[in-house]
Amino acid sequence: MRKVALFIVCAMVLGGCDKHDPILPGVRDSIFNTSNLNVLNTYVPNVPENLLEYKADDCPYTQKSDNTVWADSRKIFAGFATGNSVAGERAPMCNNGFVYAGLSTGELVKLNPRTRRIVWITDVYSPTNMTGGSSVLDIVAPIQIRGKYVYVGGLGDAFCKVSDTTGTASWCTGIGVEKPFVLTDDVAYVLDTENNLNAIRLRDGAIYWRKPVQKSRTPRYQDKKIIVGSEQFSAETGELLK
Repeated sequence: MRKVALFIVCAMVLGGCDKHDPILPGVRDSIFNTSNLNVLNTYVPNVPENLLEYKADDCPYTQKSDNTVWADSRKIFAGFATGNSVAGERAPMCNNGFVYAGLSTGELVKLNPRTRRIVWITDVYSPTNMTGGSSVLDIVAPIQIRGKYVYVGGLGDAFCKVSDTTGTASWCTGIGVEKPFVLTDDVAYVLDTENNLNAIRLRDGAIYWRKPVQKSRTPRYQDKKIIVGSEQFSAETGELLK
């Protein structure tokens, strides 16, 4: 009870306490130590002609703006409601019988819908957002899962590769993400909130190249090109083709 009371006091007085989890009271270490970007300014090797079709598991769950997740009329998760969110629909992701939800508090949660228990929960925001307050940490871009890893980005300046087993981040890159992103076997093509298109190496989160775009649109992959609105970029070099 004392921890809960302390959390409420911190939220009222400071608008968010440094290193405190918005859902579960207690100390939370930052998942990455720097917001500096590692931009290699080099080409992407072995880009595919087109993407292999990936079919996600059917996901019969719904997510509300107050960070609750529902199975029809049965609530399977209740998070910490916050007013610092963006408008728009969002939906949980399902994989191997588990449910994954990105929250407006900047957290990614993995749930067991049968028991309504949290498997793990991890922060998806940069160290500069640890104090909360008026920061918008919302996770609105669709979560993607490939093999043993979950890929997720949020408005709290973080795009992360997270272990599906433990919830531990292998790496995070300090960019804000709102739009859906493109995944190949080796690279994520991510449009950040500053209107830069980033080719991010999945092995370690380094950025092969980043290029400015004119308008914020959902990226598409076709014929070794990344298409953002009316602009087309080489998936290999980032060169603006037209």
